[in-house]
Amino acid sequence: MKQAFLFSLVFLLFVACNTHAKQSAALTKDNKSLLWRVNKKGIAKNSYLFGTIHVICKEDYLWTDSMKQALKQSESVCFEMDISDKNTMYQAAIGMLDKSGKQLKDYFSAAEYKKLETFIKDSLNMGMGLEMFQQMKPTALLSLFATKNVNCSNSISYEETILATAQEDKKTIDGLEQMQEQLALFDNMPIDSVVKDIVQSMDSFTTAKNAYAQMLADYKNQDLPRLYEAIQTSKELGDDMGAFLDDRNQKWIGRMEDKMKSRSVFFAVGAGHLWGEKGVINLLRKAGYTVEPVK
Repeated sequence: MKQAFLFSLVFLLFVACNTHAKQSAALTKDNKSLLWRVNKKGIAKNSYLFGTIHVICKEDYLWTDSMKQALKQSESVCFEMDISDKNTMYQAAIGMLDKSGKQLKDYFSAAEYKKLETFIKDSLNMGMGLEMFQQMKPTALLSLFATKNVNCSNSISYEETILATAQEDKKTIDGLEQMQEQLALFDNMPIDSVVKDIVQSMDSFTTAKNAYAQMLADYKNQDLPRLYEAIQTSKELGDDMGAFLDDRNQKWIGRMEDKMKSRSVFFAVGAGHLWGEKGVINLLRKAGYTVEPVK
């Protein structure tokens, strides 16, 4: 169940790093930071907004004293979903199962499926075939491809490490949305488009890994504008996937406001959600909040 849950998280990052959007002139490029302080007149306590990469190699993990202090000062931690809830993991596992009666191979032509089998064994070095995926939805493959962009054996998750610290400090933990909301986004993707994306992803896998390496460098430099530009110019998925970013960002703002009214919150969400005209930083500012980078 945990594996399927992480698949869904990584898939959201994969989408976020391949989605088109527009740059906001109001966001200047000298504000380089992954951590932002959020406050508003009438609210006594500061909250924080932190941009994560859902899976990263241990040697690339960036966690500064300012980030540690912000987390320590916060009374609550809020992720995209409440990953401390075992029911969330259960829903993710069930949500990845294909209940249509089809097997995975039924979605592909014979030639495409043969190519996919070879790709899984050779390019992804899985050492196994597609048997374990036969009962899963094709979107699970896109999640798998995204995890293989992280080329190391000691990958870790910001969400899991932040969660462990929050639990140790007995902070309250919650999420901005329910797993069912994310699964609905996957289910609303036209299946023909998903299959097309899978086939195209095999052909452009090396290019995608190189693009991920550049995005990782921008992330480690805490350069959200550069990371955002990479997101803008990436054409990997090709179709407009605004529902995975813009619509969710807008939906989150009211929920974030409700949480910040009574306590200091450390929000940890995918870095792809932060920048841009329709990013969380700008939307919070439009809602009357002061959002400042923390160095």
